[in-house]
Amino acid sequence: MNRNLALIALSLFTWGAGEGLFYYFQTLYLQEWGADPLMIGAILGGMGIAMAVMQIPAGYLADRVGQRPVMWASWLLGTAAAWLMALASSLPVFIAGMLAYGLTSFVLAPMNSYITAMRGSMTPGRALTLISAAYNLGAVIGPTIGGTLADQYGLKTVYLIASVVLVFSTIIILFVQKPPLEVHAEKTAGSSVMRNGPFLVLGALTFITMFALYLPQPLTANFLQNERGLDLQQIGLVGTVGSLGNVVIMLVLGRLSAQRAFLIGQPLVALFALLIWQGTGLAWFAIGYFFFSGNRLCHSMVLALARNFIHPTETGLAFGILETANAVAVILAPVLAGILYQRSPTMVYTVALALIGLTLAVNLGILPILARSLKPVATPIVEET
Repeated sequence: MNRNLALIALSLFTWGAGEGLFYYFQTLYLQEWGADPLMIGAILGGMGIAMAVMQIPAGYLADRVGQRPVMWASWLLGTAAAWLMALASSLPVFIAGMLAYGLTSFVLAPMNSYITAMRGSMTPGRALTLISAAYNLGAVIGPTIGGTLADQYGLKTVYLIASVVLVFSTIIILFVQKPPLEVHAEKTAGSSVMRNGPFLVLGALTFITMFALYLPQPLTANFLQNERGLDLQQIGLVGTVGSLGNVVIMLVLGRLSAQRAFLIGQPLVALFALLIWQGTGLAWFAIGYFFFSGNRLCHSMVLALARNFIHPTETGLAFGILETANAVAVILAPVLAGILYQRSPTMVYTVALALIGLTLAVNLGILPILARSLKPVATPIVEET
């Protein structure tokens, strides 16, 4: 791993530690403000909209002006949004902070484009999963500490401490250098992303898959507190195990081919839904959260898959399109989760299991067809800038 990837890994490790302090308690804090499950689902859907609207523009901008300025803007906005949530004195102000924080996800396409450009001899999937593991290793630290602090001092204190940590992450990211210039001897046929049939099919698969995988997660903290009687410290411990699962799964399964890892990640999330639904104690819930790492694995691997279908000069735009598909899933899934939770809390998990089974079958049928449609991509010649 070169210097720049190491800096990104360190910055994301720090960000994960800060975000991990409050991430698993977001919906519980909304509940403290007086939001019911349906309203929470709508708020999370609004956060998803904030995530969606910036993905394609950010990816396009990264291809034109470079990844670093877009990455820096996201880190700065995220830190400011965290402070807005921490200092909020009313639900509308806190929601404004959440929406601004959701906007910062526009970093995903530029950052992942930067990572794949700087990966050296690593495969795209390996580089993406290693950096993701760094973030999740930091996130291992946060939830248990956050839960303990929340029980003793309240969630507002947790947000204040997290905001300070994010400042340090932002300082670190400002030291990354420009990626090398990739000069391509030739273009692939159909290199325009919007006319690239196999890539657009992959985008559709991304949406339906990530919708099914995200559905069981948004209200799980509320489910564990309200239906299973866990306190904040226990929920924090469960979140810590979940972050540890992200690290382990990324490091172990990140070595597999992108297609194989993408397919394996989906039944892992099904195990999460099953264990949260049928689990009878803290240990079972923690194991369930360990397997939710399949969601993050699928997210990384669909980007690695996309590299096979696009011209490298359009990586930012292509990743932006896929992140938009993911964000639209994040918009819609919490709304459905809120509706299902209002009817019956356990219905969230039974419906999610059915959808995951369906999307897995669709992916098993379509991905091999896409793989057979691959055409050779020009190998980039790397020039230092």
